[in-house]
Amino acid sequence: MTSKTGRELVKKYLREPLLPTIFCPGCGNGMVLNYLVRALDDLKINQNDLVLVSGIGCSSRLPAYFESDGLHTTHGRAIAFATGIKATNPALNVIVITGDGDLGSIGMSHFIHAIRRNIDITVICINNFNYGMTGGQASSTMPMGDLSTTTPYRNIEHSFNLSVLAKAAGAVYVARWTVAHSVQAITAIKKAVTRKGFSFVEMISTCPVSYGRRNISGDPRKMIRSFLDNSLLYSPETKHHLESAKTYPDNDLCDLFKITQSKAGKILIGEFSDLYKSDFHELYEEMKKRAKKQFWAAKDEQKD
Repeated sequence: MTSKTGRELVKKYLREPLLPTIFCPGCGNGMVLNYLVRALDDLKINQNDLVLVSGIGCSSRLPAYFESDGLHTTHGRAIAFATGIKATNPALNVIVITGDGDLGSIGMSHFIHAIRRNIDITVICINNFNYGMTGGQASSTMPMGDLSTTTPYRNIEHSFNLSVLAKAAGAVYVARWTVAHSVQAITAIKKAVTRKGFSFVEMISTCPVSYGRRNISGDPRKMIRSFLDNSLLYSPETKHHLESAKTYPDNDLCDLFKITQSKAGKILIGEFSDLYKSDFHELYEEMKKRAKKQFWAAKDEQKD
């Protein structure tokens, strides 16, 4: 872990004139900003080789605070822009900062297909279960039974577990922690940045103003305590121990493809996937070499 003080990290990595941030008191976005800065410092990432990309939402404001190149894109399209950047200059470290609405609702198609292509980017999704910036509407990750401005009589829709979706789609590295798990989050971000291929880190985040006051508490300290008290470490056998995660007895909410965090359930945390396979750029370069070899072989045959 870095030995630098908070003041030293701020001076090196952040745009001081833009501080303090615009985030609500108790918002988890500031915590993730802290974890990302510390992870990048530990890895000694060259800021000239770093590009932060975001879409629309509270979490998408994070790149603006970094003293590095950044791109603030359209809603749900951050991964598409990041793919273009990485394809153009594979030497860059490209990190996408997104939220559950930006990624899991508007941008789901880009998310899944970037994993399929195994683009060498890192995606950090700050998941607070709602569209916090625009009034607290339910997102695709909001647990069944929860309240929001668009589900005043409770959410009756099944929800996505983005980390399990990423694992199933074949992401090279997948980890899921809450903002209450600072050390684990920093470690996960470091692993994600250094893995070749598509890496995904999901951060379950506090949103006291929009989500918390309707479901857990408007007090961020109580939300943090709730995360710690209701977390369950993921393992391949976890599915068989999730009976307590059922919101309603007649619904199969134990399925890992449904988010398991609810008033009666748990938040699955931990590393979901850590594997190796060739990334898009490696395969692209290999294809170019093979095509060039075939081209010149065909030319030689024509001469003969």
